[in-house]
Formats: sequence, structure tokens, C-alpha cells
Amino acid sequence: MTPSHRTGGLSRRHFALVLPSALLVSGASGCAAPHQGTGRPGDPIVLTLLSHYASGTLKEALQRPVDEWNATHDRVKVRTKAVEFTDLLTTFMVRQAAGQGADILHPYCLWNGQLVQAGVLRPAPSEHTEEIRRGYGGAAVGASSVGGKIYGYPTEVQTYALYYNKRLLREAGIARPPRTWRELEDAAYRTARRDGYGNTLVQGFGLSTYDDSTTVGQTLALLNAAGGTFVSADGRSTAIDSPAGRAVFDLEHRLVVKGASAPGVNVYKAFQSGQVAMVVSAGWWTGSLKTEMGKDYRDVGVAPLPVPEADDRRATLSTGFMLGVNTASEHPREAWEFLRWLNTEKVSVKSAKKGATATRMSSLQVSVGSLTGRAEDMRTLLSEGSDPNLRPFLDALAYAVPEPNVVGAQQAKSLLRKNIEALWTGQQSVDESLRTIRRQVDEEVSRSW
Repeated sequence: MTPSHRTGGLSRRHFALVLPSALLVSGASGCAAPHQGTGRPGDPIVLTLLSHYASGTLKEALQRPVDEWNATHDRVKVRTKAVEFTDLLTTFMVRQAAGQGADILHPYCLWNGQLVQAGVLRPAPSEHTEEIRRGYGGAAVGASSVGGKIYGYPTEVQTYALYYNKRLLREAGIARPPRTWRELEDAAYRTARRDGYGNTLVQGFGLSTYDDSTTVGQTLALLNAAGGTFVSADGRSTAIDSPAGRAVFDLEHRLVVKGASAPGVNVYKAFQSGQVAMVVSAGWWTGSLKTEMGKDYRDVGVAPLPVPEADDRRATLSTGFMLGVNTASEHPREAWEFLRWLNTEKVSVKSAKKGATATRMSSLQVSVGSLTGRAEDMRTLLSEGSDPNLRPFLDALAYAVPEPNVVGAQQAKSLLRKNIEALWTGQQSVDESLRTIRRQVDEEVSRSW
């Protein structure tokens, strides 16, 4: 699970470059649509499920419950197809246009507004929306909704928290992770180190232009912690040019100018090497750190995201994926039934105490080091012998803010990242960055409606 699997995006140029290969993939299955069956004895209905679980543990984890379904259901079978995450949105759109869209889609929720506007996603039937509202936290339900309508079952949910290196904080005389932004800044300055030539040895607070997660994800998490949002409630304009947005940009700017952050450093490598004292990231990273750091993982701690003032309400960012049904599917009822079986039916959890149960999707996500928005399942699955560093991400399900998924959200996110990088690298001031984001994002979002 690399960062790009989680947070990558598609520019218009990338869409143009990928288009021929996506058509080629689509065409590789033949000009005629595959036989989908009638559901009569000996001729089962075959549903296709398209996701980005293309290889390794993710592919195996999804295939296990699909194999179980196929072994226990005669009338409806499910066939998985997968592409790399960076090709997923384009593949959805191209195959839809070619009349070869999959029955079940697994989109990044950021794209939901675009997919709904393009007529790709089908609203969930009322009996399924009731189950989704009842079984999942608000952030997961919000991420799977567009305009108040729910379009699928939430699957993977990522919340953001503060990773810190216990050894580096201890060596700087800091007894516990910071709880406020003032404490965060103080800890960042005290832990940062440079050599005699000014080269960064340790970043006190990791800011990195490496990918969307380390730029946009981190900034939006801090924005939510300050009570702000990226876009307005109606989704038609940006809201980041606000006191909360200014506070975040001022904080990040000070950290860079005073030498506590070095945005040119890849924090995914530097943190593991003990060269970053603190950084904000999502829960999926714990699994990678544990595998790659070995015994040094004992120095890693995770704490709730610091808030500006001690008595502020907690908030952070959540991102996620969902499973929905294509408007073009000839068998929507069967597709929703499979999703209900996968996402709501409880089965025994062998690793937990006797009688404990969780959904197949929750077990799947935990097996690959991730979470779902079903807090009850997560408490069951993480109850015994699990990594305590996952607890802050689980607790954050109760107060996280879903990533905006309005029409044009992917383009807006790309523009935001570009301007954050310009701020961090000294190409723009805080005022210029906020003003430019407002102008560019407002123009992009308004064009999408």
C-alpha cells in the first residue's frame, strides 16, 4: 500500500495520456459485452466488480470473500477486475462511455460528485440507505453521499492523526506529544536539527511536497482542527480563505521559515530513518511503518491531531472509498444484495473473543492495516493484541470531517496542492496563496456545475 494508492489524482493531461490505454484495456475483452447469464439453473448472473485492488495483499483480501460468495451462491456470481489506482477514475469514465461499465464500482469518494454528475453511480435503494446510516459513522456516510443522497457502502476509511518519534521528543526534553498548536510549534523547534552547513538533519515537523497526503491531506486535517473547511456548504466555492485557513497557512509558513520543516524531504523515508520528529498522516501508514522499521517501530507513537487551543473541539480529516452500483448495470438488485452481504452481514472473528463478530469488509480492511467506518466492528477487531497506534485513528471516526467530494473536487484538490507547495517553497506569501486558491478553485468549481 503505497501513498499513491491512497491519494493520487488525475490531471487533465493525465486523463488524455491514459485514455488510449484505458480503451485498450476495455477493448481487450472483446467488442461484445461479456455474457452475464439469466440467473436460471446452470446460467448464473455474472456481476463484474471493478476496483484498484490490483495486486498483492489488497487483491488477495478482496478475492477471499468474493470466492466465498461464489462458492455459496448458485444464481449470482461475482467476477473481480482491477486497474492501478492512478487509472481508476479514467477507466470508470471510458468504460462507461463505451457501454462496458462494471456492475459494481469501487471509487475514491473524492470522485463521487463527478461520477454522479456523469450518470455513472446509482443512488442506493431506501432499504440499503437505512442500513448504511445505521451502521456507519457520519464521516463515512457523508463521504458516500452527494447532495444528501447515499450512493454506496463505505469501505476503507482513513482518518488523520499525529505520528511522532518518542526518542526524538524524549531527547529534546518533551514528555508527551503536543495537544495544542503552541505545543506543536515548540516541540518542532526543539527537535529540529541542522548541520554546520545548514543542511536538515531532523525536521521538527514534517512538511513534504511528496504527494497529496503530505500536502493537501495534512493541510486539510489542520484546517478541520481549526474549525475550517475547504469548500462551502453548497460546494460551489472555496472556504479556505478564512481565519482558520489563514491560521493553518501561517503555522506552516512559520515552521518552514524558522527551519523546523523542510518540504523538499520525502517524509515517508525520513520519518522511518529518525529524521522527522512529528508528522500528520493517515492510519494506513502504521502497517507500512511496522513492516519497514522493524524493532525501531517501538519509537513510533500516534496521538490525536493537536487543536489550536486546549479547549477546542477535536476535528480532523477523513478520506475513503465506497462500493456502489453502476446506473448501467442490468442487475442492480443482485449487485446491491451482494454489497449488503459483503458489508453488513456479521461473521465470526477468530482472532477476537468467543462470539465476537464483524462484517466481511471490516475484517478485510483490518487484514490489510486499514479501517472501515463501522466503529463497533473496529473495536471488536482491534480489541486484543492489536497495535495501540491504531486507537487514535479509530477514535477519530467519531469526529472526523469527510473530504469534500463536490463536482470538480479532484481538480480543486490539485489546485490546492499546487498553491500549498508554492507557499512552502517561498514562491507565494500566505496572502497570495489564499487569494490564488480562492480565485482558481472558485473558477474551477463554478465551471463544473
